[in-house]
Amino acid sequence: MTFDTRSRGVYAIATTPFFDDGSIDFGSIDRLTDFYVESGCTGITILGIMGEAPKLEPDESRAIVRRVVSRAAVPVIVGVSAPGFAAMRSLARESMEIGAAGVMIAPPPALRTDDQIVNYFAGAVEAVGEDVPWVLQDYPLTLTVVMTPGVIARIMSDHPSCQMLKHEDWPGLEKVSKLRAMQKAGTLRDFSILCGNGGLFLDFEPERGADGAMTGYGFPDMLCELVDLFAAGRRDEAHDLFDAHLPLIRYEQQLGIGLAIRKHVLKRRGVLSS
Repeated sequence: MTFDTRSRGVYAIATTPFFDDGSIDFGSIDRLTDFYVESGCTGITILGIMGEAPKLEPDESRAIVRRVVSRAAVPVIVGVSAPGFAAMRSLARESMEIGAAGVMIAPPPALRTDDQIVNYFAGAVEAVGEDVPWVLQDYPLTLTVVMTPGVIARIMSDHPSCQMLKHEDWPGLEKVSKLRAMQKAGTLRDFSILCGNGGLFLDFEPERGADGAMTGYGFPDMLCELVDLFAAGRRDEAHDLFDAHLPLIRYEQQLGIGLAIRKHVLKRRGVLSS
């Protein structure tokens, strides 16, 4: 299964389930994969920042990719961000051989200038291979790398293999509008835009041109319903649904404990065992 520049809907950012002793809980991975699909998600993204990828050994990462890809009935994107290109290439190539739809790449925190950012992604694409579809992750709040619309446009223009932008600026609504305006004017090629930040701004992002969400809120079924309501033009119902969930969405955004809260919610929902 693949994804492309027209991908839309909700790509769930998956947590990585662990037992209390820190070992991987593959039974919960199976339930989590089924849960995302049954919730209506159009894709699953694993080994991202919320997936606690740095805690894993390389063999553990590959085992998780195999498990999710073998079970999921939707495209699976694998986060392959790494300090060095060799590790990035290894995980990316093996994930694609296993059956992943593509990979996601985030910039390292050390990048500051526009040219540094553009050159980094040129090196990353060379490393993973121009035949590998990938998602550009824009997450300045955590990664401290600020990508302007102009920089994103340069990266997209230089690398046709980039199919999607994971937009996670805060709130960044003007950035989405600017990119869509550039596309409408014919100065920028088409690509999918899915938004993160726990869905905190998903009540307005579709109206700016976002194609959906790529995030890990504990109720992905709500995110799917919300995106569908916007697509159907039922704006008031979409905002009412969002407002009902806003207290928990906001609660999940707490620094330091947000992931623990999400995992607790998923445990309460019978998905995770620990």
